[in-house]
Parts: sequence; C-alpha cells; structure tokens
Amino acid sequence: MTEKDNLLVRFDGETETISYKTSKNGVFQEDPVRPFGDEDMLDITTDARMDVSDLRDRSQGVSNLMSTATGEQNQYDDFHTIDWLKDLGRDRFRHRVIEHRAKENIWHRLRYLHDAWSGWVCVFLVGLTSGCVAGVVDISASWLTNLKEGICAEQFWFNQEHCCWSANDNDTSVNGCSQWFTWPELFGIYGDGAGAYLLRYMFYVIWALIFSSLAVLLVRVFAPYACGGGIAEIKTILSGFIIRGYLGKWTLLIKAVGVVLSTSAGLCLGKEGPLVHVACCCGNIFAHFFPKYGRNEAKKREILSAAAAAGVSVAFGAPIGGVLFSLEEVSYYFPMKTLWRSFFCAMVAAFVLRSINPFGNNRVAIFYLDYDVPWFFFELVPFMILGIFGGLFGAFFIRANSWWVRFKKASSFSKYPVSEVLLITLLTALVSFPNPYTRMSTLTLMERLFAQCGPADESDLCSYNRTFNQNDGKMQLGAPTAGLSHAMGLLFLALLFKIAFTIFTMGVKVPAGLYIPSLAIGAIAGRMLGVGVEQLVYHFPNFAPFKTECGSAGSKCVTPGLYAVVGACAALAGVTRMTVSLVVMMFEVTGGLPYIVPLMVATMMAKWVGDAIVPGSIYDRQIVMNNYPFLDNKDEFNYTTIAADVMQPRPNEPPLGVLTQDSMRLAEVETLLSETDFNGYPVVVSQESQHLMGYILRRDLKTALAQARKNADHTDESPVYFGRRIPLQEGAGPLPLKLSMLVDLAPITITDQTPMETVIDMFRKLGLRTVLVTHNGRLLGIITKKDVLKHVNHMSHR
Repeated sequence: MTEKDNLLVRFDGETETISYKTSKNGVFQEDPVRPFGDEDMLDITTDARMDVSDLRDRSQGVSNLMSTATGEQNQYDDFHTIDWLKDLGRDRFRHRVIEHRAKENIWHRLRYLHDAWSGWVCVFLVGLTSGCVAGVVDISASWLTNLKEGICAEQFWFNQEHCCWSANDNDTSVNGCSQWFTWPELFGIYGDGAGAYLLRYMFYVIWALIFSSLAVLLVRVFAPYACGGGIAEIKTILSGFIIRGYLGKWTLLIKAVGVVLSTSAGLCLGKEGPLVHVACCCGNIFAHFFPKYGRNEAKKREILSAAAAAGVSVAFGAPIGGVLFSLEEVSYYFPMKTLWRSFFCAMVAAFVLRSINPFGNNRVAIFYLDYDVPWFFFELVPFMILGIFGGLFGAFFIRANSWWVRFKKASSFSKYPVSEVLLITLLTALVSFPNPYTRMSTLTLMERLFAQCGPADESDLCSYNRTFNQNDGKMQLGAPTAGLSHAMGLLFLALLFKIAFTIFTMGVKVPAGLYIPSLAIGAIAGRMLGVGVEQLVYHFPNFAPFKTECGSAGSKCVTPGLYAVVGACAALAGVTRMTVSLVVMMFEVTGGLPYIVPLMVATMMAKWVGDAIVPGSIYDRQIVMNNYPFLDNKDEFNYTTIAADVMQPRPNEPPLGVLTQDSMRLAEVETLLSETDFNGYPVVVSQESQHLMGYILRRDLKTALAQARKNADHTDESPVYFGRRIPLQEGAGPLPLKLSMLVDLAPITITDQTPMETVIDMFRKLGLRTVLVTHNGRLLGIITKKDVLKHVNHMSHR
C-alpha cells in the first residue's frame, strides 16, 4: 500500500498549527513532526471535515495557510520591521473562520464571543494595572522626596503632608508640624543657624546620591532598556519595529522603581514620560494572555496604543488628552475601534488613580486653577510672546541636547554611565539646595507658580503692597516689595539652572521624563512675565488697552499664575511640537477650560517658531540619532526621484539573490541562505528570463529546509520546486521538495519608473517591509524600508 501524506491546516479558534495527515488502509493519523516531503511529494490539500474549505486566505496570494510551522510567537527577529499587510490579513482570515464556525455549536459560539470581547478585557486590565502602578509611583516619589528634608517620627512611611494630617496640625511648613522632624532636629539642632543649614545641606546631597546610584545600578544590572523616557522608542515600536525586551516584565519593574528613585534624587527630570513606557509594558504583558493580540504583532499594537493613552491619563490626570496624545504623537495605525478602546483604557486608569488619590486633593487634576479674574484681549500679546519663548527654548534645547548626546557617544563619557549619573546628581544637589525654588520638588514649584495670590498668602511671590476690598471681595493692585524682587531674582536663577541641567540630564542611564522639566521652565518664564505685565498695568493704568479692559485704576485684572500655565504649555509645545493633545492635556491638568484660547495661541506660536528653526520634535531627533527605522506620516517628500534611483542592487554591485521556480537543488538553496542574510527572496521563472513569480520569506524557507533534512530521502541533489506546476522527471531520482505553499504569489510590486513620493506613501500607509521593482514583469531589484529611509535622509541633507 503506498502511503500518501497531506498537509493539514488546523484552526482551533485562537491559533493555527500545521500537521501531517497520514492515511494507511483508510485510517487517518496525524504526525505533527513529519517533514516537508514523502514518496509522492507534499502538497496542500484541505479536509472538509477538519478545515473550512470555503474560507481561504487570499490576502497574500497563497492558499488557506496562515502561518508556518514556526508559530507566530517569534515570527519576527529582533530589530526587524513587521509586515502590517500580512499580519492584518492573517487576523481577518482568523476572524472569518471563527465567525463561520460560530454557527456550528455552542462551544464555537462561546469562542466567537470570547474573541469579540477579549480586546475590551485586555485594555481594562491594562488601565487597571497602569492606574495602580502610577498611584504607587506617585506616593513613593512623594515620600522619598520628603525624606531628603526630614522624617515623620511616629510613622516613618508618611510624607510631610500626611504626617501633619495624622498629627492634626494645620501648619505643614518646615518646623511647623509637631510630628515632622528635619534631620538637624533629629540630632538636637534647632533653628536656622549655620550648623542646621549645613546638616540639612549634607543630608540633601547624600540622599540624592543614594537614590540616583540605586536607580542607575538597577537599570544597568537588570533592565538596560529602562533608562530614558521611552517615548521615541514607543513611537518606533508602534510604527512596526521589533525591540525585544523593551516592553518586558523586568523593564516594567525597574522602570517603575527607577523613576521613583531618579525623581526623588532631585534630578531635572520627570516621571510622566516613563509612566507612558510603564503602561505600554503592561499592555505588552497582558496582550500575551490573549492569543488574538499576543501572536499578531500588528494587532498587539492596538493594545499598545490604548496603553499609551492610559499612561498619559495616569501621568497627568488627563484621560482625554491621553487619547489624543496616542492618536497625534505616538500611534502609527489607529483605527476607530482603537480610539474607543483607548478612551475606555484611559478612563479606567484615571478612575483607579482617582480612587487611590495619591495627591490627597480628591481630584484627578494635578493643578487645579481657581482664578477669579478672566483673561483679557490685550493679554494675547504677552501670550504670543510666551509662545515665541517656548519655540525658541524648544529649538535651543533640541540642538543642545542632541549635541551633548553625540559628544558623549564620541567621547569616553559613554563608558562610565554610573559615574556620569553620580556626577550630575552631585552637581544638581549642590547647586539646587541654596535656591528654595530649585530645592523643592518640581511639582511643588509648579503648584506655587500656578497659584493665585490670596489675602493670606505671605510668600515672596505674592509680596505686594496691596489691599483687599471687603465690599467686592477683590484684591487691589499694589507696588511690589523687596520680597517680590528677591523672588524674581531667584526665579531667574532657577530658570537658568533648569535649562542647563535639563540639557545634561536627558540621556543619562536612569528613567527620565522630559515633560515636567519643560513645563517647569515655561512656568518660571511665564510667572516672571506675568508679574511684569501686572506691574505695567499698575504703573500705566490710563494706557488705552489697560483702561478699557481693566476699568478703574487699582483693580486687579492680571493673574501671573495664568501666565505660568500658558508659559508651561508653550515650553512643552516647543520641545515636543504637540498641539491638540497638549492643549487638552493642559486644561485637564489645571481644570482651566475658560483659558483654552490663551493655551491654543501659545501652543501654535511655539510650534511655528520651533519648526522654523529646528523641524521636528525632540523625539524625532532621538529617533534619527538612534537610527530607528521610522517613517513619519507628517513629513513630506518633495523630490522627483524614481524607484530605479533607489532600488537594490545598484550598478556595479552583485546581482540580486533570487530563487528559480523549478531549477534549483536543495544544496543550492542552502548555499544561498548561508551566503546571504536577506529577509526574503524573490522567486523567478528562470535566471535567464527573470520574470517574477512570487516572494518567499527567509524564515519560512529555513524552517522548511530544516524539516526536509530530517527525511533521509532528501539529499543535496533533491530538486526544490517553488511553483505549482511540477516538471516531469525521467527515471528514478532524489526525492523532490515542493514549497509552493510558502510562496507569496501576490507580492507588492512597482515599476522602475514609479515616483519615490508614491513609493514612500506606500511604505507609510501600507506598513510595507519590501517592494519588488519590475519592468514589463521582469525583476529588476528590491526596495526595503531601510533603503527608503536612507534615500529620504540623503535627499533632505543634499
């Protein structure tokens, strides 16, 4: 009895497997490890009892084979680009099969329902986990930051604010709480003398060094990918690039712990950007519990987009801004269902964070504005000035930080990352402690800059000779005192300090976000300008715009805190070039919806000025410096080159490695694989004609050959057939190997005269890895995503 084997594609609703069906004496048996070949050669057939014969996946030009025997978990190598068309086509076919089988019985119906709501369950878990992690990070960072100043005697795990609440003390200022002890007080040194000051200074520096050293050592030893903010890498990953381990469990753990330590050390960085990375790590981990997403890289990126929205939601308390951030800034593929799931994920994350209430204000908004004076039209001029400042600062920061990062890579600095972190921490602590506006945490500083001066406010920022009208409840304008002048001087020094140290801190090997330092720099500049405008109104009350808007002399119509908010928005816009999402984020963070127009004016001015000087955001610059294969949808290509100018191979280069459909031996195919490292190979009719027949992936080809070698009947002289038609053989010969099932018969092709503008649009909008270049059906070359990136970079710098 002659044995006949057929390749069977089995689908169980979640994954696809390949097995071999052996028929002996009419009895069918399955052998999942049988090689690609037998006495009668292997071919793909379907069994009506085991497969859905009327549903065939034709999206890739092949039969109903959706995956190879390698499975889908590791279908892409590290630092490679995914094939969006193939992955999405595979998912569409999987969904059609599940939908078709749902009519058979209740079990398949349940599987169909599970497939329908698995995405919502996944993003719910991501939002829940992101909110919990963010709450722990916020509480831990607050406690460690206060630990540099002192400790709660009764409950050491309380920060200063919670310690004073437990003691029922209303005064939470330094030395004003009975249960909170500064470090000099623990040693019996009270007052503000030189000894107490030096002891506070020493403990401040020591704790900062301890925190930063722990952060950098954790990153170096356990998770090197946990350093930095991660936004640039997440943008690249969402565009289809594979970076194994960047969103893993160790990165999640070390990033969460490290960001607490690095922010508590007092470095010029924030925890908001890293929280987006943390949320995406949660999304990647939970996606693996749902094969629909864990085994399909294109579908997984839908979960990662929702996770990015949840990250911004918990970082700023801005769920709507998080959704817009994911759409505008990081996501590459954002269908409507991803928008809904991102909204749901951000909502769950914000709800969980609000339930934890890490800031103790019973609000999701970090900084809640409660101004009693609206903005006036004459203030649009200073708001535009703040926008110009934001654009100039953003352009300067991008260039300076890029120069510093390149300098470190070219020098010996990169060899000593631990020493670099400790040196920057030491200098930061030594310089920041004498200035109260740099010594306090950045969030506390911004809260004071955004605040409105009240009648009981005795801080230097509100040191005016002003009166409070009991009749109308309004504050009357007054001349500044020496305290306000002193505060403006300290704020100016703080502005210079923040700009300089943020430039040198971004890029160190600890978790470091850019959002909060940028906001703080803009808030300082905005507060200073706001005080200046306020004094102009006070000294020139009869000036036409002031008199028309403000009314009688002495009435308060300028709020310096609003200028701080607008300046913060402008500075961040200048660095990141965000627009819609940033404005929405800012009014969610502050609750200042009535001030949305000033925020929009400053944001647009900052973007226009910044793009005029340095096109692209800091994240775009980081992507370029790290050589990530990212094609930005917002960039335009305005050159007249064609595909023939870019395709490989170039003139005077070795010819393109190809496979012929029916004239190659097994040893020849193995030699081609060993001598080249291409991700795939075109299949042509013959070496002479070079007429294109299809395309086969290297991964699939290697797997098929490895399986074939397990059969002793396959020798080096075994013919390998890639086409459906098999030539007749005369006499007995080596066992042939038929691989037509692995060939994509409908690869994306273009002609050699196709404009590169069209080619680039195809790569962007279709998510392609490669395109084949032909002329009258004859293969001429190939264009990969790397070739496109090199060409775009070459033309832009020509």
